[in-house]
Formats: sequence, structure tokens, C-alpha cells
Amino acid sequence: MQIAPPGLKGLAVADTELGAVRGEEGFYHYRQHNAAELASTRTLEDVWTLQIDGGLPPDVASIDGGPNRALPDEAAEIVDGAAARLPDPMAVLRVGLLAVAALEDRGPLLDRTASQRRDDALRLAAVVPTVLARHHRRRQGLDPVDPDAGLSHCEDYLRMTTGARPGPAEARAVEQYLVATLDHGFNASTFTSRVVASTGADMAGSLVAGVGALTGPLHGGAPSRAMEMIEEIGEPERAAAWVRARLEAGHKIMGFGHAVYRAADPRGVVLRAAAESLGGELVCRAAAIEAEVLRVLAEWRPGQRIVTNVEYWAAVVLELAGLPRAMFTPTFAVSRTIGWSAHVLEQAAAGKILRPSARYVGPEPSRS
Repeated sequence: MQIAPPGLKGLAVADTELGAVRGEEGFYHYRQHNAAELASTRTLEDVWTLQIDGGLPPDVASIDGGPNRALPDEAAEIVDGAAARLPDPMAVLRVGLLAVAALEDRGPLLDRTASQRRDDALRLAAVVPTVLARHHRRRQGLDPVDPDAGLSHCEDYLRMTTGARPGPAEARAVEQYLVATLDHGFNASTFTSRVVASTGADMAGSLVAGVGALTGPLHGGAPSRAMEMIEEIGEPERAAAWVRARLEAGHKIMGFGHAVYRAADPRGVVLRAAAESLGGELVCRAAAIEAEVLRVLAEWRPGQRIVTNVEYWAAVVLELAGLPRAMFTPTFAVSRTIGWSAHVLEQAAAGKILRPSARYVGPEPSRS
């Protein structure tokens, strides 16, 4: 038996054409395209098309999520009922995805044609912002806002959540976040979705498994924690003492460090530029706090390169765009479900179940 390294770190477990992360270089790509450049120059719909259909518009017909965003009435009722009892939007997202799939009889991937699987992928990724926004507004005692098929995926998500159409600058900054986080190698949630898809399960089950993995704060889907840290520090001159106290207590510093990147996280670079395009006191303060945190981390662990990760500047962008903090991680899911769905399609086409082994390290069993 071959023994994998802890956490499967550095171990390739499948082939993919969807992209990769080169952590030592501070670079990642979607298919053959620089992902950070795509986030800076392309729309979410463009990159959605790239990952699902293999090319960028105008060479390939652009995916339009608008017609797929509306919920069936029965699914809307289920989401409303769940929202009345469940405060966690990620829990209700799981309920909503399963409800849509069941009501529309979207069965196991093993029994679906390639065209049907693609339809499942587009439909279920498209309803994610609708489910999340509906849950949020119900929890606030507000009427839900129906989707508008004429708006972009990002604009409509912001409108359905806040009740007002976003300004162009805010919409574009959040769209850059969605593009930058759409996919990122074989991270925990992507791998989880592919494992479930490899069994021939349905698209909804595969995506819901990814949602479950994403809820873990160690995954990187919790930018609200980074924003809370910025607020708790307050003024930049307090940052060094705050960070040292946290480190001495054995706590992680949210928004800093990454399992793969040893050079700058390119997503953070893109999102810092997006935040700076919006401007304001928060951006200046966040930049000064970032510098102090990085200085202390360099002193704390000399010789180890610790970088600002995607969460830090994502938190600033989402805050400036007016999204409530309870919706920061759900916003990550709006993006990542598109990436998961592309991976699920690729895994389903491979037709091979993922079935690793485990090394037993317990007491020697009795043979009697």
C-alpha cells in the first residue's frame, strides 16, 4: 500500500483540464488562462462559459444564468419554511438545492446524458443566489425579491439580497471577487464534490457535499472573520500588539497564511485593487493593518513566508459593497458552486469512482 502524505498534500489524485494552482509562483489558472487576469478583465458569465464549455465568448456562446435563476413555487415555499427555523444560510442552501433537484426530477449523473448533466449544472448553480438572497430577506422580516433575468448574475444577486440595484463600481468589485474565487485547484470542497460525483450521485448531492465542506472556517470561506478582526484591531497602531497576543494564545490570524501559496496570493492582489477602486477610509486602514500584521508574522516565524490570503481583501470588498456579513460566506458559495459544477461534470465524464484506502494504526486485531 502506498501511503499518502498528511492531508494528501502534494498528491495528485485525478486529471483535470479545468485549471491548477502553482503556489510557489503565486499563480493560478482556469484552463489555459491566467485566472487573476480573467478576474480583472472578464465577466462572471465569460468565465462560467470557459469552465463549463471550454472557451471564452465570443468564440463560444456565452452562458446566461438569468433564465435559470427563478425557483419553482414549491421550492420557494420550502426555502421559506426552512428560513423560519434555520438561521444559517448555508444550511438552507443545501435544502434549496435538494428541493429544486427533487422537484425537477434531476436524477443520478450516472443515468443522465452529457447534455442533461450540463443542464443540471447550469440550473443548480444559477439558483444559488436566489436561495441565499431569499433566505436572508425572510430572516430579516422582508419580502423576497424575485430574480431579474435581464441582469447579470452578480448584479441580480446583490439586488435580490439588498433590495436595491447596486452601483456599477460595487457590482464590478464583487464580480471580480466571484471570478477570482470560482475555482482553486483540488481544495477540500472541490475534492468533496468530485468524490460524491464519482459515485454516480446526482448534481445536487455533489454540490451539497461541497457546501458542507465549505462551511468549515479552515477552508477559506469565512471572510467575515477577517472583517471582524479589522474592526477589533481598530487603529493600525494597535495591530502589532493584537497579533502578538493572538499568536501567543495559539490562535490563527484570519486572512493570513495559505496551505499552498508561498508567494503572494494572486486573488488577494486582484481584490486589493478592487477595494482600492472603491476607495475610502476602510481601505486605507485595512492596508495599514495588513502591513503591520505581515511585519509581526515575519518576526514571529522568520524564514517562513506568510502571505495575505484571499479572505482579507475579500472582506473589505464585500463590506464596501453593502453586503451584510452573514452573507459573506454565502457569497463565496455563489461563486464556488459554478466551479464545483464544472468539476462534477468532468468527474462524471471520467466514469471512475474515487475509492482510496486507509492505513489501520489501531491495536492488532484478534484472528480468533
